[in-house]
Amino acid sequence: MRLKWVNSDPLVMNGEPFCYNTRLSVRNLLEMRSYGVTPAEMLIQHPELKPVGIAEAFRYARENPDRYEGFLEADGSLKGPGFDPQTAERLPEHLR
Repeated sequence: MRLKWVNSDPLVMNGEPFCYNTRLSVRNLLEMRSYGVTPAEMLIQHPELKPVGIAEAFRYARENPDRYEGFLEADGSLKGPGFDPQTAERLPEHLR
């Protein structure tokens, strides 16, 4: 079974895409990131999160630029701090 890290269900959070096993939406994570919260700090503040789940939420946002345009730079990258190099290296290749 392959885990789907970002889910969307019209009966959960009014259909807003959210991270698996949390009550945090992709938008919540992007807001934290845009305010300068690093993924490492997100993990401390929300122990239910996993690094791969955060990375999948960031990937989802980049793949849906119309929905998250306020969180994207002109070059298509996400605003705010990303993963540190050591953590990024442990992520699956497609999430780096």
